[in-house]
Amino acid sequence: MEFQQILQMIDQVSKSALTSFRYEGDGIKVSMKCGEKVRSASFPDGKDKIIEDKISLKEAKTEGRIIKSPLVGTFYAAPSETAAPFVKAGDQVKKGQILAIVEAMKLMNEIESEFDGQITEVFVENGCPVEYGQKLFLIK
Repeated sequence: MEFQQILQMIDQVSKSALTSFRYEGDGIKVSMKCGEKVRSASFPDGKDKIIEDKISLKEAKTEGRIIKSPLVGTFYAAPSETAAPFVKAGDQVKKGQILAIVEAMKLMNEIESEFDGQITEVFVENGCPVEYGQKLFLIK
């Protein structure tokens, strides 16, 4: 599998209702995780390939707008270990306000709100790894 094919896979997963995907074969392992319900399939072509589809039942009932991670990295809810989080559930936010930081390759990337509203849910805990396209916040 070529790097470009992996990027296309990531793009397709982020555009679909699929919230978890795992590919193993040709000496490559690709995994994207999030969700609750699991469906899996095996392919009888002699290669060890498994696709897992985890769909959050909560996601189907979710109203509001989702802020997703624009990159793979580590999620930080606060600017430092001793500081208060940028936002928490119940906070009102404005477009452009910093919601969190995602660290990738020692670079701190500020995650800003894309719109005004109220944070109704924070999907990721401080210090946890995040994937590209993973849900971070729900804003109503």
